[in-house]
Amino acid sequence: MTAPVFLADGGELADALRSGGGTVVLEGPEGRHAVSVKRLRPGEEVVLTDGAGAGVAGTVENVSGKDRLEVAVTSVRTEAEPRPLITVVQALPKGDRGELAVEMLTETGADRIVPWAASRCVTQWRGERGAKSLRKWRSAAREAGKQARRLRFPEVADLATTAQVARVLRDAELGAVLHEEGGEVLSAAELPADGGIVLVVGPEGGVAPEELASFEEAGALSYRLGPTVLRTSTAGTAATALLMARSGRWS
Repeated sequence: MTAPVFLADGGELADALRSGGGTVVLEGPEGRHAVSVKRLRPGEEVVLTDGAGAGVAGTVENVSGKDRLEVAVTSVRTEAEPRPLITVVQALPKGDRGELAVEMLTETGADRIVPWAASRCVTQWRGERGAKSLRKWRSAAREAGKQARRLRFPEVADLATTAQVARVLRDAELGAVLHEEGGEVLSAAELPADGGIVLVVGPEGGVAPEELASFEEAGALSYRLGPTVLRTSTAGTAATALLMARSGRWS
């Protein structure tokens, strides 16, 4: 089994990354999870990361209390920013399906997730409810990143409007809107070797005609995944897996 990953903050991790050795103390919520939930003990291997592509592998040297362990660093690890970069614009699903979508997208390898307030979304993020939902999405990405043993966790952006999504698409090397009436299958799309791919996943009611027109004006094309129609919470993961395999990132 691969070593568990924990998010470590502070100067000690930075010092270890620079020197390639030393000891890093993990405490607080992450330390509590390691000690009280995972029940790690001296001699076990762990990976500590900053969530931005850098981390250290090490061995638990000492455990104290319910939330503190000391890790002796054995090696430094880095995860370069991948190419092509995959951004998934995810329309807001109902209930907890948004967190499920973020979890699966993170485990599959998405690099950036943009929540989108599409016109046909039943769910609306407003005020404190919206702020709470965004925190849940970001927490889901962080926990899934650790579960997937990633050193670079995906960014979960602020809630975007249709106009803001169009601006994101203008900067993409490939902008793809999943649409059941798309003229081409995503498996046949020409993928860029570098730059960014932006994948737009609409709500259960589909992308509205005026939204589709705005995205096409920004340079995006409509694609279908295949003969079946997937739910909004799973379509992005299926498409991301396809792109990861076709782009060579899973090779």
